[in-house]
Amino acid sequence: MQSMMRSILVLLSLFCSATAMAEQPTSRPNILFIFSDDHAIKAISSYGGELASVAPTPNIDRLAQEGMLFGNSFCANSICGPSRATILTGKHSHKNGFMRNTGQGMDQSQWTLSKALQASGYNTAIIGKWHLKTDPLGFDHWEILPGQGNYYNPAFIQQDGSTKRVEGYVTDLITDKSIAWLDERDTSKPFFLMCQHKAPHRTFAPPLRHLAAFDDVEIPEPETLFDDYAHRSQTLPGNEMEIDRHMDWAYDLKVRKDERGDVELPAPDRYGTPEYNRMNATQKAAWDAHFGPQNQAFLKDFQEGKLSQKDLVRWKYRRYMRDYLGAVKAVDESVGRLLKYLDDNGLAENTIVIYSSDQGFYLGEHGWYDKRWMFEESFRMPLIVRWPGVAKPNSTPEQLVQNIDYAPTLLEAAGQEVPAEIQGRSLVPILKGESVKWRDSLYYAYYELGEHAVPQHFGVRTDRYKLIHFPITNEWNLFDLQTDPHELVSIYEDPAAKEIRDSLTKEFYRLREVYDAPPLPQAK
Repeated sequence: MQSMMRSILVLLSLFCSATAMAEQPTSRPNILFIFSDDHAIKAISSYGGELASVAPTPNIDRLAQEGMLFGNSFCANSICGPSRATILTGKHSHKNGFMRNTGQGMDQSQWTLSKALQASGYNTAIIGKWHLKTDPLGFDHWEILPGQGNYYNPAFIQQDGSTKRVEGYVTDLITDKSIAWLDERDTSKPFFLMCQHKAPHRTFAPPLRHLAAFDDVEIPEPETLFDDYAHRSQTLPGNEMEIDRHMDWAYDLKVRKDERGDVELPAPDRYGTPEYNRMNATQKAAWDAHFGPQNQAFLKDFQEGKLSQKDLVRWKYRRYMRDYLGAVKAVDESVGRLLKYLDDNGLAENTIVIYSSDQGFYLGEHGWYDKRWMFEESFRMPLIVRWPGVAKPNSTPEQLVQNIDYAPTLLEAAGQEVPAEIQGRSLVPILKGESVKWRDSLYYAYYELGEHAVPQHFGVRTDRYKLIHFPITNEWNLFDLQTDPHELVSIYEDPAAKEIRDSLTKEFYRLREVYDAPPLPQAK
């Protein structure tokens, strides 16, 4: 009898063990990809800079402290849709076919990271901003914003094609939906979740709780706020992204203009912004209570002629930055909520967490508020990776990495082979702290056709130098980032720079050949 009981117990033990194994996900890591829009590294306190003390991002900083912060992370094409396509395909824009925001949607017949991970057994989802026009493929679940989406009471496109409008603030809602999916997912599989925020993209609308978060903060003014665009390409002064001349009063600054273009007091229902028009009565009341008195005080000074042109630029800069940083603050809270979910559910140790953004952004540098140019502020993009047991905590590698590298990195981490068509390189050796020969230069290409009056331009960057080519005007700019970090004076024509000019020109054409780039536009 005792022998029989022991046999039964052994069989029960084996059955329970097999059942437990079947219910447990594989040892492959989960992947949580948190992605924001237009988040400049200057607005992430772990990257340092003059905003770190006045606008801290403690939850993103926690990721950096527990993982790896890449100090030289760059995009391949500084614009929303193309950057997202690059991340999913591991290829430059001209190879994946999504070269600009305008035009056709992303070609979903090509290889993508999401389809590869789904096919390999990952439970996959994308929630939030998609911005690639065609429906997502390779995702077991998706809920996406139409186009840019809205900050207040946004609509989400569902997989059945329907659209549902949800009350609330978009960053909070994307986080809610991401956590809900994590609760409901197939726990027998590892997961790949792309939690993709609209914020802090223009129109820079913070949540109601953060409207006044930076009202009493002295926001540092960038050294190049009043850049005169001298000593560089003749195309720079023609830009249409200046805080001074191009920032819209109603759309960006929440102060209405009349039909003549004169600034006037805002009517409660006439802010001219789609965000305000989407709000419910309670939201509008809070918005009006915050901005109304500030606008009236400003307009009194403005109408009495007390503000010089530079005073006006500074006022617009402060208003813009307060709203931008308020939107960033909500993104940082989202990161905190997601990290807490991983902690509370025992998922942190086997989950790779990535924080990044589609590109950088100009926070007043060169007088600008957008992106596109190959200058550092929008060319650089944040990349922070926490991979417990692999990536050394609080480490800051300096290798030149690019968003073409994301797909092969996550493939290797998931135990998958990297297809030959991928143009990026896996960052796994760097994450493991291995000594590896790495690239010495990066290739950049901007293909938009005149948006914000930014011309198509192409370039190469090394650890110290940057060469930018403007084909339409047949111009070249060369910058020494060590002696001229703000990129104010091109040394391309300097005889003393001949050797480095020739070297970078050769490297520029070499990279174009390596990446099989299309012909350059013809000069006028």
